[in-house]
Amino acid sequence: MALKLQEPVINSTSELSTTDAKWITLKKIDFTDQMGKPRTWEMASRKTRGKAGVDAVAIGNVILHPSKPPSTMIVIQYRPPLDAYTVEWPAGLIDADETAEQAAVREFREETGHDCKVISISPVQSADPGMSNANMQMAMVEVQLQEGDPVPEQRLEDGEHIERVVIPLSEFYERLVEYSKKDRMIVAAKLFHFAHGMHFAQTQKYF
Repeated sequence: MALKLQEPVINSTSELSTTDAKWITLKKIDFTDQMGKPRTWEMASRKTRGKAGVDAVAIGNVILHPSKPPSTMIVIQYRPPLDAYTVEWPAGLIDADETAEQAAVREFREETGHDCKVISISPVQSADPGMSNANMQMAMVEVQLQEGDPVPEQRLEDGEHIERVVIPLSEFYERLVEYSKKDRMIVAAKLFHFAHGMHFAQTQKYF
């Protein structure tokens, strides 16, 4: 990642016509509810959904090393809608002719520099059902490292500034809690849900 010259600054925010929007549009839904009453709903919709019918893939990952504990790699990047840095797993939109598995391998290589092996792909999931029809799949991948492997270069697109951080899985939940307390930083929900679920399963006695 290139050296940061300054902190990002929001210069202005203005209304955007949906005809001028490249990535998303707004729609009004007229529907009849379970009691037969007419209702309306406002929603955001992506313009970029491809043949797979899925917008994006998030990439949960486990990094295996012969002399280090199992870890995961998170990425930190500035998100203008929040005017904050988000702590996330690598993720990205699925291209028109890609599968979620192909997109996961491509996006993981671009954002982290590493090649990975896809272990599983989740069913299609809703991303934010109250606001949008955006959907996604979760790919779980493994990265097998060897002693002395160099840190690979990222393959970021112009305008992408992504910091990589490796966290031992045993410290995952606590480290995300620490990040959430930092100024101008927020943990992505899907990442925290996974870590919190791991922590809950380890600390409670329901299983």
